[in-house]
Amino acid sequence: MAEKACVKRLQKEYRALCKEPVSHVVARPSPNDILEWHYVLEGSEGTPFAGGYYYGKIKFPPEYPFKPPGISMTTPNGRFMTQKKICLSMSDFHPESWNPMWSVSSILTGLLSFMMDNSPTTGSVTTSVAEKEKLAKASLAFNCKNPTFRKLFPEYVEKYEQQQLPAQPVPEQVSSVPTQAEKSRPLLDEHGNSPKDDVNRVKPIKDVKNRQRQSFPTWLLLLLVSIFGVVMALPLLQL
Repeated sequence: MAEKACVKRLQKEYRALCKEPVSHVVARPSPNDILEWHYVLEGSEGTPFAGGYYYGKIKFPPEYPFKPPGISMTTPNGRFMTQKKICLSMSDFHPESWNPMWSVSSILTGLLSFMMDNSPTTGSVTTSVAEKEKLAKASLAFNCKNPTFRKLFPEYVEKYEQQQLPAQPVPEQVSSVPTQAEKSRPLLDEHGNSPKDDVNRVKPIKDVKNRQRQSFPTWLLLLLVSIFGVVMALPLLQL
């Protein structure tokens, strides 16, 4: 059972984390056990762990903060063994180097920094950059299969579900620029008529004049010829 000083200290640290979150680190105590904390480390950009979400546990002793915690990682990561204690100066592997002033946030920040390094330690593994990148891409899907992870970190579950949604097609935009065929069409005048309509409208007028000339009365023609003669009558007929 946790000592009273331990419980008060861990509660205080949790409030501090909620008030001032640490970059790339999320940590929450188990609802049923204040001594068991669960964390998520987000891989730093520019490293093989970029885009990865690494879930693990911190197990505090009842004598905390006077004794160090045990630290393990659950998500396959290519840097540490899973479900095995990791050897750090801030972990129970080195109680002689433990500082009671260290907190949950400083422990996890140190773990994240050490994760980016390649220094061998108890609990570490050696893998290629390509293998680390592959594990980083698969990390969120792996974590979301864990019931405890889903319960404690619903925001990451939501992130994963959003990633699984099919990409929405981008609607095509109708261009307002006229095509070459539209440019070649005759423009309408202010009355809504095209130049072709004007040609059709003028043509009947010429036909009327021609019909008027063709329908000149024969009796009038003979009368004009008899009065003025052929030479004088022709100019009159052309009016």
